[in-house]
Amino acid sequence: MTPDERGGGDRGDRGSRPAGGPSGASSALVVPGSTAVAAPIVVRNQLWSAADPTAYDGGRATDITHLAEVEASGIASRDDARWSGVLEVIPTKADYVLDLLRANSLWPLLSGLACCAFEMMSSATSKNDIDRFGMFPFRASPRQADVLIVAGTLTTKMAGPLVRIWEQMPEPKWCVAMGDCTCSGGRYKRSYATVEGIDRVMPVDVYVPGCPPRPEGLIYGMMKLQQLVKDRRGHWPERAVGPTVPEGV
Repeated sequence: MTPDERGGGDRGDRGSRPAGGPSGASSALVVPGSTAVAAPIVVRNQLWSAADPTAYDGGRATDITHLAEVEASGIASRDDARWSGVLEVIPTKADYVLDLLRANSLWPLLSGLACCAFEMMSSATSKNDIDRFGMFPFRASPRQADVLIVAGTLTTKMAGPLVRIWEQMPEPKWCVAMGDCTCSGGRYKRSYATVEGIDRVMPVDVYVPGCPPRPEGLIYGMMKLQQLVKDRRGHWPERAVGPTVPEGV
């Protein structure tokens, strides 16, 4: 049994690549008259399989489990001009690989609500230089960010706008609570106008306690977030905002 035969060889080995193409390079399979593309194909330690089998046969499900058979059947043709990269031969989910890249290219969005914001801004100065750890310059739009850093006291009036900012951020996204007031309410915990911890209105991934925490503390918390992204890569469930958003905001 050869690696190209069904069930033969290592599932992730080069021998399981279909023949053809320039220097045996990976390429996409394109269905004539359809915009659906079968590659890159990413599956769990199995033979190559189509991401959407119905795309090859007019909506009828087919048992297509090997790209070489698909190409030989004439149902789809090889298009070497399309980019597919190495994802075709990685025996795992695409998000598992992409999160490795996300961990070292975080794009923070600042939400400075009180005095902790000074230390947050200080982390980006030349003395601390948070950029050297793979956290790029702070973004001005939630649609360009994947990490929300909340620093300072969260009032009931500010809770609503902050939740809307969180909802505008694309998935996957993470939240960092900086300072005692953000983590648990701090000195103003018993105030009628204060939310006792940001985790009451949105999910939090990393807590950075302190009053205020030093810039090094925030950088350490962001590095822990990087490790969290690497450890959980490919397994990010959808998370709804908290159930206790104050009424009337």
